Amino acid sequence: MNRHIVFLVLIGTLFGVLTVVFVAFPRSTFSELEKRDLATFPDYSHEALFAGNYSRDISAWFSDSEPYRDRFMALHMQIKDGMVLRRSGDDAVTFHAELPGAETEEDVVADDQAGERENRDIADVGQIGANAPAKVASGGIIVAGEIPEVRAMMVYKGEASGGKAWAETVNFYKKTLGSAVNVYCMVIPTPIEYYCPDKVKSRTYRQLPTIRNIYSLLDDSVRAVDVYTILGQHASEPIYFRTDHHWTPLGAYYAAMKFAEVARVPFSTIDRFDVHERQGFVGSMYGYSKDNAVRRSPETFVYYTPKDTLYSTTYRSFTLDSAFHVKSQSATYKGDFFMPNSYKGGSSYSMFMGGDAKVTVVRTSGKTGRRLLIIKDSFGNALPPFLFGSFDEVHVVDHRYFIDNLESYIRTNGVTDVVFVHNIFNAYSLGVAKNIRSILTQKPKRL
Repeated sequence: MNRHIVFLVLIGTLFGVLTVVFVAFPRSTFSELEKRDLATFPDYSHEALFAGNYSRDISAWFSDSEPYRDRFMALHMQIKDGMVLRRSGDDAVTFHAELPGAETEEDVVADDQAGERENRDIADVGQIGANAPAKVASGGIIVAGEIPEVRAMMVYKGEASGGKAWAETVNFYKKTLGSAVNVYCMVIPTPIEYYCPDKVKSRTYRQLPTIRNIYSLLDDSVRAVDVYTILGQHASEPIYFRTDHHWTPLGAYYAAMKFAEVARVPFSTIDRFDVHERQGFVGSMYGYSKDNAVRRSPETFVYYTPKDTLYSTTYRSFTLDSAFHVKSQSATYKGDFFMPNSYKGGSSYSMFMGGDAKVTVVRTSGKTGRRLLIIKDSFGNALPPFLFGSFDEVHVVDHRYFIDNLESYIRTNGVTDVVFVHNIFNAYSLGVAKNIRSILTQKPKRL
């Protein structure tokens, strides 16, 4: 009987403490783990109240912005990690519970027709870390290696015959823009292409065949930028983050070097940049994988700023709604390209231009007579600084948020070179290809 009373007192105390924490303590506003702003308390209106939306939004705010949200989620991961079922034997692979339907590939659609003209310049440079231990975490994420050098990677399920729509979109740009504008295609492999352990290779497909297919389908007047080979040649260096889904600025540097070679423009080698380091970086793969080993394997975030190239940056920023659609835009304003004081910790990658939802123009001290437009996803954010010495102007547009007519933008700004900078998931996506094709000729959106 006494034990029952003790148990009830302990449980009652625990619930009492949690009640005080959840009701009285400050609410969380941003999740470093999930890399997003949390729900805010809704504004009152009679319409929302009678429609039932007001009470629903309050409930969503209360559950989404709980105090110490990231700490509770980290505790959950630790408990989950301790309950993992492990198979014995030297060849065992550890499997965490996978979320049904939670594959990370975006809109993957296979094409039936393979290319007729194979680009044989792309070398199969092999892989490293083949013998590393591995497990499959939430969402099918591969977690390889051991603490404190764990690497988390998204699997790829694209077919070798994929990417036809992407190549057709790039060809459409070249046909529309004509001989006055050089068009380049850079498809970026993701880290699993170089670092996947043998034990889990059946979980993912090779990306090289897809990239070769895309490049084989490009018109002869479009210039393919083979970053696959140069990245593979430097795969023993930190060219990809271990705890984030992006490449590192060093990886972007090698890609910029290859692009400058193809575009035949001057290039500033890395000794002409100042090196900056931040310790303890844990990026997006912690949240994607829900794996505590990723959190316990922080890495050094290294970025580079030009020493001797003068440049100025202007922006036009977009405000997004909850569905990430553009609802307003700012007037043009001056700002810094690098924003290390505004983006720290797990958000450090956003220091380049402050993220994606804007149009960026960098005017440099170059005298090349060339003006570059980078059409990109978030991988492209780390690329521009290495090209400040190569072009008089560098324009940066994210395909998800551009609301004007892109052909008109290119003509008006005297752009001479256009490069598509996208990771393999976007280059494989039929939806992304259609979106990028549409912004070239779309009517400007009225906000």
